[in-house]
Amino acid sequence: MSLQSLALIENWPVPTAAAGVVRADGTVLGTRGPLAHRFPLASVTKPLAAYAALVAYEEGAIELDEPAGPPGATVRHLLAHTSGLAFDEHRVTAPPGDRRLYSNAGFEQLGDHIAKATDIPFAEYLRQAVLEPLGMTATSLEGSPAKDGVSTVEDLLRFAAEVQAPRLLDPRTVAAAMTVQYPGTKGVLPGYGHQNPNDWGLGFEIRDGKSPHWTGTLSSPRTFGHFGQSGTFLWIDPDAGAAGVALTDRAFGPWAIEAWPALTDAVLAELRG
Repeated sequence: MSLQSLALIENWPVPTAAAGVVRADGTVLGTRGPLAHRFPLASVTKPLAAYAALVAYEEGAIELDEPAGPPGATVRHLLAHTSGLAFDEHRVTAPPGDRRLYSNAGFEQLGDHIAKATDIPFAEYLRQAVLEPLGMTATSLEGSPAKDGVSTVEDLLRFAAEVQAPRLLDPRTVAAAMTVQYPGTKGVLPGYGHQNPNDWGLGFEIRDGKSPHWTGTLSSPRTFGHFGQSGTFLWIDPDAGAAGVALTDRAFGPWAIEAWPALTDAVLAELRG
């Protein structure tokens, strides 16, 4: 089956775009565009970093509820954007667990914490723990664990298949990552304004009833994933039994707010049809 709906990316107002959809068993249902082209991921880096953190947890290098980041915060707070750290600055703006303050600084402190615990630089830990075992040879972390990943659609489809049917982690750990942490916490979803609640798992944003949202109207409330300011997204919809990836080289903006949900709805409608 080759999804015709993916042809929509050919009309996107971007210089380069690539996309794909994959099932849990690794079956690629359709692709479009240059699949081996390396794109900056921006915040789609975060799910990769989170997955490495969960490997560190299962290996016993860290505990989810051990202190990390600002005083009173834990690894879990950092993963769930409730540490109280500011968006892009290493300063505290709220008590831990109080608000969902989306924070690049939090993921940077998470990376530092894991590097210290494992005695391996975080980019190298990510490579050994996640990228290499999944055959993601075109993916690298070139700076901040919050936003400096570079990857391809080919590689992210491998990752999306892994998250749906985990081999590197216990399925129960991944189930926790897609379960709301600190329920009822409100906050701003970058690009989409204030959300109450602003649900998040461990490194993955959870759709639930958020509106507006970067996924589609047909996306199930259980859909989880991430988008990036470099014009990138990865969603996993357990109800549809599939995951979608789209990478571009145009910054997120009004074009994406319009184009992304339309693509996702077309893909989900075709899967259902």
